[in-house]
Amino acid sequence: MGRIPFSFEVYPPRTPEGSETLYAAIDELAKAGPDFISVTYGASGSTRDRSLAVLRHLVEREDVATMAHLTCVGTTTAEAVERIREIVDIGVTSFLAVRGDPPPGVGEDEIFLGELRNATDLLRLITREGEKHAAGLDVAVAAFPNGHPRSASRREEIETLLGKQRAGAHLALTQLLFDANDYVRFVDEAREAGITIPIRPGIMPVLSRARLGRMLEISGERLPERLAADLEGARDSSEAESIGIEACVALASDLLAAGAPGIHLYAFNQAAAPLAVLDGLGLGARSSLA
Repeated sequence: MGRIPFSFEVYPPRTPEGSETLYAAIDELAKAGPDFISVTYGASGSTRDRSLAVLRHLVEREDVATMAHLTCVGTTTAEAVERIREIVDIGVTSFLAVRGDPPPGVGEDEIFLGELRNATDLLRLITREGEKHAAGLDVAVAAFPNGHPRSASRREEIETLLGKQRAGAHLALTQLLFDANDYVRFVDEAREAGITIPIRPGIMPVLSRARLGRMLEISGERLPERLAADLEGARDSSEAESIGIEACVALASDLLAAGAPGIHLYAFNQAAAPLAVLDGLGLGARSSLA
């Protein structure tokens, strides 16, 4: 078996203490040899400075490819161009183009969308900016196997992803998922529709029942009843962590067996659990030395 691609996702910290924790985690994650580490970006530029700081740290301090998330909700074209150039000036040439959610307390009808109404518009803008850059810019996009909350159906999500591919996307990263069958069904439908870009599933070791609830609230995914029950019944936090890691290893194994072209791990700004998942899959440093 050849090398199995994997990547990590982190988010900008809110406090100095969070920065220390994140940078220590990034150092460990980078040593694992991922394809890239991606950094999230708040809607309307709400984490702009903090996201840029994390990107700069990755470029200047770590030997790892870096991907910058970029959102467009509530952003004018001129503002988006400025942000693209800020990121490129740091040395990042890989982007994840997403529309982004409304800021807290702001309804969909209150948002100024301007010329960039969705992720596909942002993708095209990044691609145009890339034409001015010697190395060009790679643009990945998000995919939603169970349908985006604003999509009328999963079929609509397939059509949206097809449009993103036609606009130049080279990779799709899925929303957090808990069921390999959801991924398989989505990929089968995507291939039938003519989508050929790699679709890498996004997974996460969920280490507590409370965190599972929070992840479901954010993602809108269905409750994974078996995992929820096991976490609920854990005797202590250590047992809950073991349950979450084992469940994530099992999910990743099923996804890879079904043909997934790698895995994208939501790290939650921690290194131990994602690295334990890699180790469970035989991809970690300890496994390679065993």
